[in-house]
Amino acid sequence: MARKLSILSLLLAVVFVCGLFERAVTGASRAGKKKAKAVPSQAEGLAAASESPFPGERGRQLDLFSRDDIWDKEGSHFLAKFVKVPRDQVVGFALYAHDNGVLKMTAQLYPLRTGEARAVRLELKKNGQWREVAKAPVIYPGWSAHFRIERWDNTRDVPYRVRHGEKAMFEGLIRKDPIDKDEIVVGSMSCTSNADRGDRDALVEKLLKQNPDLLFFAGDQSYDHTEHTASWLLWGHQFREVIKDRPVVAIPDDHDIGQGNVWGEGGIVADSTAGDSGGYFYPAEYIRLVQRCQTWHLPDPVDPAPIAQDIPVYFTRLRVGGVDFAILADRQFKSGPKDKIPQMGPRSDHIRESGYDPKKIDLPGLQLLGDRQMAFLDWWGQDWTGARMKAVLSQTAFCGAVHLHGSKDNRLLADLDCNGWPQTGRKKALEALRRALACHLCGDQHLAVIVQHGIDDFRDGPFGFTNPAIVNSYYARWWWPEDEAPGANPIPDSPLPWTGDYLDGLYNKITMIAYANPTFDNIKDMRASQRDPAAVLGDGYGLIRFHKKTRQITFECWPRYANLNEGDQAQYPGWPFTFKMEDNDGRKIVGYLPEVVVNGAPDPVVQVVSEADGDILYTQRIQGSRFRPHVYGPGTYTVKVGRDRPDAWSATGLRPDAKDAKPLTVRLK
Repeated sequence: MARKLSILSLLLAVVFVCGLFERAVTGASRAGKKKAKAVPSQAEGLAAASESPFPGERGRQLDLFSRDDIWDKEGSHFLAKFVKVPRDQVVGFALYAHDNGVLKMTAQLYPLRTGEARAVRLELKKNGQWREVAKAPVIYPGWSAHFRIERWDNTRDVPYRVRHGEKAMFEGLIRKDPIDKDEIVVGSMSCTSNADRGDRDALVEKLLKQNPDLLFFAGDQSYDHTEHTASWLLWGHQFREVIKDRPVVAIPDDHDIGQGNVWGEGGIVADSTAGDSGGYFYPAEYIRLVQRCQTWHLPDPVDPAPIAQDIPVYFTRLRVGGVDFAILADRQFKSGPKDKIPQMGPRSDHIRESGYDPKKIDLPGLQLLGDRQMAFLDWWGQDWTGARMKAVLSQTAFCGAVHLHGSKDNRLLADLDCNGWPQTGRKKALEALRRALACHLCGDQHLAVIVQHGIDDFRDGPFGFTNPAIVNSYYARWWWPEDEAPGANPIPDSPLPWTGDYLDGLYNKITMIAYANPTFDNIKDMRASQRDPAAVLGDGYGLIRFHKKTRQITFECWPRYANLNEGDQAQYPGWPFTFKMEDNDGRKIVGYLPEVVVNGAPDPVVQVVSEADGDILYTQRIQGSRFRPHVYGPGTYTVKVGRDRPDAWSATGLRPDAKDAKPLTVRLK
């Protein structure tokens, strides 16, 4: 692997062998601590600069290891040493994505010295020659630079390199859109804990062999709460060989912005790093830095107005090879629980009161995704331009598919950090996914699971896949029903004992299909074995395969140290799992409307609307020219048809299974 013997890699190896696994955590941890020692500290050799780029007392200790004055100081902390690289290595890595004719790229630099150029250059290789196409300033704090190229030709592979000065560069390949591939593959990851500062080679080498078309990092790329830039640079160094040659979606979660949990509540100021009051604890300048480094390269936000404190939004869409991904910022608008709902456990976000009434916490006015993101999902679900299948990417799961938190001694009924709460918001979000026949991919929970969501009934909603933690020795979780009994209608022939229909601790209906429990009882033992290939830690990554011709979706779950030569036997028990795109709407079909025959457009878009209440049942791109719309109850319906949106033709007053119903012929121009 490139730079294998570089100074950075040697330093990583030395640090790992010596066992220096710092837990640089500030604020409330997931284990429920209300306070933790701030790290780094002056005792480690770096005092806060007199002029911080972040205002106020809360900003004084932020990003110390990546300030522009670090060259005058000696720091003993691993990250303080890590960021001081040879000057021919100051371009750390780059991230890119392209959609709708626009290429966006972020270049991430290590801290620059006084007098060094504060600009980088983007070069593309065309006809065998390198040609400079853009320059961009290096933004401080954060040391990132950003390129935007319009009228991008996505039909060919283009080598690129980002350069600083005469010698420093980072090279990769901007891939063409894989529209000609039948199978589009996504690698799904999150939670790369600082409990392990070493390399991620075992995981990266597998990804390079499996060659995904898109990488999705669902959050917690940084666990060094007050040191995002240095920790982000470490993340990029660990994954640089796989991120350099394919589009990447990276979205920040709570640890990235320095909090134990985050309920953004539209950008207000939080009262502690626990985050349960709602909002962001650290200055908005720090939040903007995190989001700029991780999300700037994504396609432009569909609704770009910032939230409070001028914090940007990043929810958007990205199409790769005909699969349309809605990217959500599912923490930014969510209400915090503190002082809004009754406390029924040791913390405002933890419930242990068995048999409580869920209506006590599902109160009017509480937000999950917020009105703006719900409007986005409504529009996105009806627009199939460039899309044959759809999926939603977000930070966390729309349910509480976990029982034991941190250790097997800590059983919670419900954790309000997940998107299973508030329940009304969850229902609206899942209905939006179901209308688009979209599955859901996420991280955050540390426990890999596959569920089929129930909205009104079990199994009537979309499928969700929560990927495992990349490093799971920070805060593990287990699916472990208290009665140790399977749910109703367990999965046939499953190797797992606890599958089937359950209510989660928020009384949401879920069907457990697969889960990847660690075989350990506590974090201490897991950390001692975190690099043992034989240890079952529940760590690793997800791989999702979208089969466009058959419209099937396959979820795969690979341990960090899996041996690919063993094939599917190397995956966690219960994986792989394959289902049809149409199964994301699990409602019972009770009738059919007249067949629609479409001329003039291949594979058009069809929408069915209930006339009783105006609700959209579903919008989908059909295969071929003939489709008989299905419905879930009696009444009258409107059918709409179009090339990419259902906006070119409609018929009203249609009833299911009407006698002597003739096909409806549609001619699209």
